[in-house]
Amino acid sequence: MAKKKESEVQEPESKPIDTEKEYTLDDLPGVGEATLKKLKEAGVISMRTLAVYPLTKLIDDAGIGEKTALKIIKAAQDIEKMGFKSADLIWEKRRNLNHLTTSSQNFDDLLAGGIEPGSVTELFGEYRTGKTQLAHQLCVNVQQPYDKGGLEGNALYIDTEGTFRPERIIQMATALELDYNQVLKNITIGRAYNSDHQVLLAREAARIIKEKNIKLVIVDSIIGHFRSEFVGRGTLANRQQLLNSHIHDLLRLTETFDELAVVITNQVSSRPDVFYGNPITHTGGHVLAHGATVRIYLRKGKGEQRVAKIVDAPHLPEEDAVFTITEDGIRD
Repeated sequence: MAKKKESEVQEPESKPIDTEKEYTLDDLPGVGEATLKKLKEAGVISMRTLAVYPLTKLIDDAGIGEKTALKIIKAAQDIEKMGFKSADLIWEKRRNLNHLTTSSQNFDDLLAGGIEPGSVTELFGEYRTGKTQLAHQLCVNVQQPYDKGGLEGNALYIDTEGTFRPERIIQMATALELDYNQVLKNITIGRAYNSDHQVLLAREAARIIKEKNIKLVIVDSIIGHFRSEFVGRGTLANRQQLLNSHIHDLLRLTETFDELAVVITNQVSSRPDVFYGNPITHTGGHVLAHGATVRIYLRKGKGEQRVAKIVDAPHLPEEDAVFTITEDGIRD
């Protein structure tokens, strides 16, 4: 008897979708244990994750056939109702969206309430402009109750430059009268040692997000390893391709998990062809520019003051706000 190809999936009988039931990968019609194992090993751990996974990427990551991948993605999209929606439903969801406070009212007002879940927010600027300070503050704030500007969740911090400091978390938590030992326990750190490791940590994040009630993912910084490892014009195409895949992995996390905010920090470079105006620009090119939902430029002000400027956001105007970095953390 001829063996059945792995790519072939038994055609299941179509069953009505129970809107009250919470579906898991085990509910996929006609999928065996071997395929389920491959999906989970590739980091596809929920029906929602599968529904937003690109077809070619699923084939490569999970090592399954095209027919199988196409069928199970379509099944997941049907279950998750990934078709068209009325705009009033989207407005209703956005109207009730909880934002994450920055601890600066000026900054929160600039962002129409704070850092927005369901989006990738990019913070870019020169050194000592407050990128890492903000990242630390957000890790503390996300653990606060909703009525205090938090999301009642935990933080996942991918540290690519070795700049995470528990001492700073302790200062910020103490200033908010929080138990710093518990605050530290609720922050999961992943130290990325090269660009491949950084990409791998982001792909493994889905498991940790589900297990530990993660509501904030920080990547500080997103470009450092890519910038140092891919040197010269000959490597630019490969760098941008890998960077593009990485930023879309992060975007998929925001689409997969409810009330998850992703914040990335980015470096800057100086454009030699600019003779008038500000020659400072973000690194990463159009890949990062299109990948981030909200882009914020940070620069130094007087003393400990910093200036945040909205550079790009689908719902916000280009405006500035002044905030301060103190021993207690980010303040007005």
